[in-house]
Amino acid sequence: MSDEKKPHAIRTRIWREEAESDNPFATRAAYCNGYDVYGEMLGHARWVDMLYLLFRNEAPTASQADMLDSLALALANPGPRDASVHAAMCGGACRSTAASSLMAALAVGAGQLAGGREVFLAMEGWALCGADIGAWQQRLSGLTEIPGSIWPSPEHPPGFDPHGVSTATTVKQTLSCLAGFGVGTCLPWLQNNLSAMEAAAGRPLALSGVAAAAFADLGFTPEQGEILHLLLRLPGAAAHALEQRPLGYKNFPFGTVELVEESGKERT
Repeated sequence: MSDEKKPHAIRTRIWREEAESDNPFATRAAYCNGYDVYGEMLGHARWVDMLYLLFRNEAPTASQADMLDSLALALANPGPRDASVHAAMCGGACRSTAASSLMAALAVGAGQLAGGREVFLAMEGWALCGADIGAWQQRLSGLTEIPGSIWPSPEHPPGFDPHGVSTATTVKQTLSCLAGFGVGTCLPWLQNNLSAMEAAAGRPLALSGVAAAAFADLGFTPEQGEILHLLLRLPGAAAHALEQRPLGYKNFPFGTVELVEESGKERT
């Protein structure tokens, strides 16, 4: 049989499907990295088990699953003051489609201010510096633009709050909780060396910095941590967008904008 007549196989090491005997387009069984998703996992495994299995190609330990579950809860809703959630709320208030509101949240939440790219850069720091405070001090003293990158040079040390004065209570609570699972070395070391790290950065630790250390402890790469950070923050953006949808732009919680026509008559 020539190559033109051969059926094209779907190649992925993550997923394997078996078709129904009477319909090649219907799935009889689906396996994620060898695990029977609907025959064995469904009803027994948690969503975070599936999430870890998809990205790490192996099932998590109980402690890893518990830690990822807590991290997902901490990231689920950044709150209406977060830029990504604010963007989704704007979409909801203007009655944009569901996809538009979520895409707005992803676009705004992808950058270097509490976004996915900030987590990526912070995770690169863990890969390069580990538990070496001297290496961290050198790295945090000034990150420069990477030649050929589409990203500008960071305006603040990744993982730290550019506007903060002291470490936020919620950040300390999340760090303490996640470090307590005893998964990996980054979170416990960060907790024990928090003052030195904040002094080197000249700013307090941010939730993005805790998330980066947690993703590193769970064995994710910076690329995986970046995309997981985007994914795990979507529930809050979605909920706030839906809340604003029936209210409209005139009841937007951040206030209305006064427009002045050429006649001088104001309208809102």
